[in-house]
Amino acid sequence: MNTPNDKPQSGGSARKKALGGVAAAVLLAGVAYGAYWALVLNHYETTDNAYVQGNLVQITPQVPGTVVAINANDTDPVKAGQWLVRLDPTDAKIALEQAEAQLAQTVRQVRTLYANNRTQTAQIALREADLARAQAEWQRLQDDVARRQPLVATGAVGQEEFKHANAQLAAARSSAEAARAAVVAAREQLASNQALTEGIAVDRHPSVLQAAARVREAYVALQRMELQAPVDGYVARRSVQLGQRLQPGAPLLSVIALDQVWVEANFKESQLKNLRLGQPVSLTADVYGKNVVYHGTVDGMGAGTGAAFALLPAQNATGNWIKVVQRVPVRVRLDAAELVQHPLRLGLSMEAKVDVRQTDGRMLADAALQAEPAQTRVFDQDSRDADARVQAIIAQNSGAAAAKAASAAPVKAAMASPQH
Repeated sequence: MNTPNDKPQSGGSARKKALGGVAAAVLLAGVAYGAYWALVLNHYETTDNAYVQGNLVQITPQVPGTVVAINANDTDPVKAGQWLVRLDPTDAKIALEQAEAQLAQTVRQVRTLYANNRTQTAQIALREADLARAQAEWQRLQDDVARRQPLVATGAVGQEEFKHANAQLAAARSSAEAARAAVVAAREQLASNQALTEGIAVDRHPSVLQAAARVREAYVALQRMELQAPVDGYVARRSVQLGQRLQPGAPLLSVIALDQVWVEANFKESQLKNLRLGQPVSLTADVYGKNVVYHGTVDGMGAGTGAAFALLPAQNATGNWIKVVQRVPVRVRLDAAELVQHPLRLGLSMEAKVDVRQTDGRMLADAALQAEPAQTRVFDQDSRDADARVQAIIAQNSGAAAAKAASAAPVKAAMASPQH
């Protein structure tokens, strides 16, 4: 028969077995988690303090003007070179016409300088001929006086006639000196004119270049009446309105290239030990959930913590101090093909997980391996068009067009003549 004391003993034994089972399960779970951490979790660094970043390209006017047309609204897609805002071009057109007229006049004035060289050369030849004639007349009269002088003593030549011959000789001498001075003046005038034209063509003359620069400036100012998108993207933060008077530098709207976004993941400083450039990163966005996974690589690490670049940085040397773990921004480059399938927006929350098993990379970027700088070719055409316009005006007013047509006429005639 069982005594009353046997029941507590059996109950205590059951509890011990249950507690032992629980302890064994906890120990097994701890060992399993430790093994999982050592084999898996230890090879990854994760953070949910990550956000989508991108280039916010502001559209600002470079010249003052009044808005007469707007070709973009918020969320609209735009292409590089597409005009977004148009200003009143009236004043710019007038300034361009004045600059073009001034360039044409300057070219013709410079052509006159070159033509004066030939005129001055001919003038020198004329003055030298006058000098030769005056010297010949002077020599003739001098010989005449020399012949008459011995005859005065014999009475063959009268005193009055001899004085008249001397007067003519003095006048001839004065005429020769005047002709010589005229030759010197003509040569100096040629030298002065050549100093303005020597060693340079009409289209490279300083006066022409100065007037051409004004045409380029006026032409570019006219083109800037139409504000263009420098990159492909989407319009955001549009604030410009019709009739608004704008000044250079005023922000009108922004263009965001959503195909060139990246993620800025803010890791704790204690997590940077194993982070290296080029390590693979898997990311998820709250907007798409866990089903959409982005793949990227560590592209760079910030040169300082967020607190170091804050508007009001912390002053840890004053008052009581409590250590706060800092975070360093890490730039993650995304796969462009995945961005096309699942576009992201600036500021969206992301969760980043970095595979840190690859530790042969660098912690900071090498200057020799940096990518090419961002640039746009949208505005290059303005300079080319301005140069073409300047060259056309110079050709029209320098005689180059007429000379070209004259040289081409015999060729056309030969081509038109029948072949025998």
